[in-house]
Amino acid sequence: MTSDSKACIIGAGCSGFTMAKRLKDFGIDYDCFEMSDNIGGNWYFKNPNGLSSCYQSLHIDTSKFRLAFEDYPVPEDWPDFPHHSQLQQYFNDYVDHFDLRDTITFNTAITRAKRRADGDWDVTLSSGVTQTYQWLLVANGHHWDPRTPEYPGTDNFKGYQVHSHHYRDPFEPYDFRRKRVLVVGAGNSAMDIASELSQRPIAKRLYISMRRGVWVLPKYMNGQPADKAVLPGWMPASIGRRLARNMIKKQLGNPQDYGLPKPDHEPLDAHPSVSGEFLTRVGCGDIAAKGAIERFDENGVTFADGTHKNIDAVVWATGYNVNFPFFDDPALQPVDNRFPLFKRMIKPGYENLIFLALAQPLPTLVNFAEQQSKLAAALIKGTYDLPTGADMQRITGADEETHMGHFYAAARHTMQVDFNTYVKDLTKEIESGLKRVRKK
Repeated sequence: MTSDSKACIIGAGCSGFTMAKRLKDFGIDYDCFEMSDNIGGNWYFKNPNGLSSCYQSLHIDTSKFRLAFEDYPVPEDWPDFPHHSQLQQYFNDYVDHFDLRDTITFNTAITRAKRRADGDWDVTLSSGVTQTYQWLLVANGHHWDPRTPEYPGTDNFKGYQVHSHHYRDPFEPYDFRRKRVLVVGAGNSAMDIASELSQRPIAKRLYISMRRGVWVLPKYMNGQPADKAVLPGWMPASIGRRLARNMIKKQLGNPQDYGLPKPDHEPLDAHPSVSGEFLTRVGCGDIAAKGAIERFDENGVTFADGTHKNIDAVVWATGYNVNFPFFDDPALQPVDNRFPLFKRMIKPGYENLIFLALAQPLPTLVNFAEQQSKLAAALIKGTYDLPTGADMQRITGADEETHMGHFYAAARHTMQVDFNTYVKDLTKEIESGLKRVRKK
């Protein structure tokens, strides 16, 4: 790194501001731009930039034991699974504790980032100003561009439609009381929203459309948060998964016994759907599980099994597209949400461009970029050196097989990683990078 090198961080969610903290610790000059008026990104409820997915009742599915930053513990009086308002307050306290707020430029979006012939980055701000940086760190998140599938007749449906990204509560802007509601999807948001709306004082009837059966994991197992249990570091991942699968099956039984479709895969062969309430709602008859959708008409939906249900409202809990609107270079846009990166961070040929938290880690995304920031800061500072482009591609392929090889093919599994395995490998890679520097 030359003395005049400067980094640009796009976004001040939990990934952006932890990266800022690491750069500050390393004495690296940087600017951080946030399009909203405060930090927090996706966890900023009613974020004025319109890109937050928080709904009023949302509690994080990760326990407080797994989401805390390394050098800033969560409050001791927190519940095991904090509300989104507590998490946002924690983020604000972190930023203020480490005096990061004054280093963030708010109400400023990045409209374009273009690589120059000399390798630097010209970054254009929403103010119209263009500034040049030697390093670009992307932390714009991947839960802000909602993906809604198209079915025959969808445009003819006269009822209310909303993506889970824009859902806020059962009453505003749409009143779900006494309505026949269809939730489409089988992920965490689908489970949470279906559980909330299915309460008898709210929806008249609630259906959930699931294209395939899923294993719904509880938040608690054996009297403690399920994600608090950690297998020994020496145990091979395949053996650990086998033990975990057996425990899950023993504790949960078969999903079809609750009235859900039979999964076509084993537990942990898909990104887990976690809910402490969903199975109970299904078992109580408050939620009726249906299969895939065949088509819509003006008043309702026909499912693949030929049954038809009249519907007043549809909640699409169908995931997100991953994209970077500030890049013109097609090589920097994912294809069907697939975007292979070295250590989920770097694309060979663009070594001064670093992506943060562009992954779907188990169990948490909150402090994932905090781990990545260690490699990023060391690379910028010059105490870490990357492998060759060919080696990065080889390692990336091996990593993807390790993290995703046991998952079934789906857009939601294109960025899957196991947090503990990832951090262990990242630590080894940082050490290897230091050795490469010393050999120069």
